[in-house]
Amino acid sequence: MKSTMEKRIRAGVVGVGYLGRWHAEKYAGLDNTVLAGVVDADETQAKAIAEKLGTRAYTDYRDLYGIVDAVSIAVPTALHYEVAKAFLENGVDVLIEKPITTTVKQADELIEIAQRNNKIIQVGHLERFNPAIVSVRDLILDPVFIESNRLSIFQPRGTDVSVVHDLMIHDIDLILHFVKSGVHYCHALGTPLVTQSVDIANAHIEFENGATANVTASRISGKTERKIRLFQKDGYLSIDFANRAITHIRRAGAGEENCAIPGMHMENRSFEQGDALKEEIVSFVHAVETRSEPEVSGQMGRDALALAVDIVRQIDAAMAQMKDRL
Repeated sequence: MKSTMEKRIRAGVVGVGYLGRWHAEKYAGLDNTVLAGVVDADETQAKAIAEKLGTRAYTDYRDLYGIVDAVSIAVPTALHYEVAKAFLENGVDVLIEKPITTTVKQADELIEIAQRNNKIIQVGHLERFNPAIVSVRDLILDPVFIESNRLSIFQPRGTDVSVVHDLMIHDIDLILHFVKSGVHYCHALGTPLVTQSVDIANAHIEFENGATANVTASRISGKTERKIRLFQKDGYLSIDFANRAITHIRRAGAGEENCAIPGMHMENRSFEQGDALKEEIVSFVHAVETRSEPEVSGQMGRDALALAVDIVRQIDAAMAQMKDRL
């Protein structure tokens, strides 16, 4: 009979900087996992996290081969493909921080490698596990118009990619998940202001099923704002992530009408902060244990990336055209 330790998933984390260290902490705190090792190019950082969590430190991710069943990859986006490919080919399931890769071609290759080796790819689109999204999941039936705003005060972290890949991609993934339809048309505008990449962007997206989305992201705002509004046939949902508030307006039943819109009922409620990263990792470990489809599959991550890439391409083309006019 196997011991309790032998039944536990052996997990590792590659890249234990700002985000990866939290991945390591979550694995270390789960009853059904053991944190087998952490990796970082900065040996001092790797040792500090390893010592804190009672595990081993490495500077080469290949040292985890054979000692982990699953791994979180939290290195810079440009290295996602190389590191994930190596683990998939060496029999390890992977949780890749968003975006899945730099290019769609790389994402397609990782998905093919995972399928060929019967391995799991989960992509770290954290908002899927946000308690607000979880609490309204059953209320989102067939949205016809979605508006999202994700504004952030400038921080140097994440500026190795555009604001589309850094922030907007969260909402792109959510919108694709809600609408469940292919993209018919997309028009995007944006510009860099304080970095070499696009810092503010807006995209108008029309879907094959007739739904429309308007998405804005900025990392140079004077305030933090994270809101998404969804309009559907029988009502309206507004989710304010920053203030943890939800407004739900729906058709009123007998005696329920209570708002300025005729025939409608309005409900305001709040939600707890929760621990979305823990829930994401719990979900990943469950997929590893049961060999089931993860909540955010490699294909879903790939589709979000494809739309993000198209948005950036359009923004770059518009900026180039503007320069030609000057």
